[in-house]
Amino acid sequence: MKTNRKKIIMVDDNRTSLTVARDALTGNYDVFTAPSGEKLFAILEKITPDLILLDVEMPEVNGYEVIQKLKNSERTTNIPVIFLSAMIDPESEIKGLNLGAVDYITKPFSRELLLKRIDLHLLLEAQKRELKRYSSNLEGMVVEKTQTVFELQNAILKTVAELVECRDDVTGGHIERTQNYLKLLVELLLKSGIYAQELSSWDIDLFIMSSQLHDVGKISIKDNILLKPGKLTEEEFEEMKKHTIFGKEIIEKIEESTTENDFLKHAKALAASHHEKWDGSGYPHGLKEAEIPLQGRLMAIVDVYDALTNDRPYKKAFTHEEAVEIIREGLGRHFDPQVNEIFLRHENEFAKTEMSGNIYSHRPKPSSKLNAIFKTVSNIVDIRSGMESGYTERMRRYLKIFLDALLEHDLYKNEVSAWDIEIFLMSAQLHDVGKIAVPDTILNKAGKLTAEEYEDVKHHEDFGVKIIRQIQENIGEGGLLHHALALTGSHHEKWDGTGYPKGLKGEEIPLQGRIMTIVDVYDALTNHRPHRDMVDHKNAVGVIKNLSGTQFDPGLVTIFIEREREFERAVGV
Repeated sequence: MKTNRKKIIMVDDNRTSLTVARDALTGNYDVFTAPSGEKLFAILEKITPDLILLDVEMPEVNGYEVIQKLKNSERTTNIPVIFLSAMIDPESEIKGLNLGAVDYITKPFSRELLLKRIDLHLLLEAQKRELKRYSSNLEGMVVEKTQTVFELQNAILKTVAELVECRDDVTGGHIERTQNYLKLLVELLLKSGIYAQELSSWDIDLFIMSSQLHDVGKISIKDNILLKPGKLTEEEFEEMKKHTIFGKEIIEKIEESTTENDFLKHAKALAASHHEKWDGSGYPHGLKEAEIPLQGRLMAIVDVYDALTNDRPYKKAFTHEEAVEIIREGLGRHFDPQVNEIFLRHENEFAKTEMSGNIYSHRPKPSSKLNAIFKTVSNIVDIRSGMESGYTERMRRYLKIFLDALLEHDLYKNEVSAWDIEIFLMSAQLHDVGKIAVPDTILNKAGKLTAEEYEDVKHHEDFGVKIIRQIQENIGEGGLLHHALALTGSHHEKWDGTGYPKGLKGEEIPLQGRIMTIVDVYDALTNHRPHRDMVDHKNAVGVIKNLSGTQFDPGLVTIFIEREREFERAVGV
């Protein structure tokens, strides 16, 4: 019959000692006795004890030799051993502890002392096992979490890239294809030893992921140029060429507010230089040969190959063979000769490359990069909507003040305390992401909007929800995005049900949206907007107080008013 009692083996060549120990311990443990080291190992073939009591002075094989054999076996190395000895001197005790014993007990021993020492070491051993199990589980959780974060980073970048593609009316899949081509090109260069030293210093996954932003500057190009179906005029082409400058500026804005330069250095180089040419005839700076960052030289060839082999509004797709010949003609003029040579040598592999599979090695990434990605999206939205710099950081400060206050009140404390506050604050940067899909003629209008234009602007919440859901679809998991979804879809709802997009009322509105609407209105009132002047802090507080119970949750307004001085101080921080 199996028992849950701990098993102890007592090893001693003195039968009296064995009997005394067995009688002392039997009431608490399953006790096995062995008169020698040889007998001990015979018993160990059948059972694995929780602890071994081991006599030091034994004939033939002494206790020191026995413990050495125990510690050299993977099966028995973790079994705690307590030495028993009639004579203990410091040198012998140190020797035994160095060999792996956990304690010494002097013979003759009292039953109470023996039980206490055994209980202590069994407890310590149980705690060690629990700590090891916890550490192992924690490591697995960290790996899983960081992997999820990396996938979320990529999903957000992919969504931004898709938004750029949609505005540009480019054949779908351009971003994913160029990523696959880049990965193949880098692998071929590393195999051939070309630029291997520089490439081996890169985080290749990060480089491939960053390549999705190479055309991000197109978000700042006017619709009438970006969406023109026919050939651009010379003036329009000059404007289009500025997308490389705009892309670099967008990424530099992000650099100002994040330390994630490893992530941004590739994105900036790609955005700024992928239209430079080897002979210096490219744009925007007319860089020549090695003056062009390697990232741009790699992107140039895969970008052109993809453009040639796919339909565009102004041309039909070329065959692979025709595209290869055009690229061959660009050897030494448009493209880096060494990179071009590798492409031509392996052109059949590029023809076979398909849009499938995961192109990343899935090494864990620091979760701090997630905030840099959110900032990327937020900055792009701010640039398109003409928002002044500092808006995103102010909103973060206001929300932090609000959340700290809520955690000190009974009102909504239980709900807020269950949130991951950092994820909430990062997610808040996405609350206006839907504005990225609003036409710039409306988004940047200086005067008052018409009723029709206002209806179009109101759709930015629906667009935002679609964008967040697209990110969820790209990643296949949306746990980290539930705050972003709630904030994006509900920050223009009103307490009395007159808001949009769904006309939610009271606590039907997610708490995230009810908080955001107060800080969003406060920031809008205390800063200049194209259609009106700013008001001072006191008047802004008065407006919010007057709208309690109509636009705003009355309980949240009360808390806002309690902390309004903190909001005032945070305006100019």
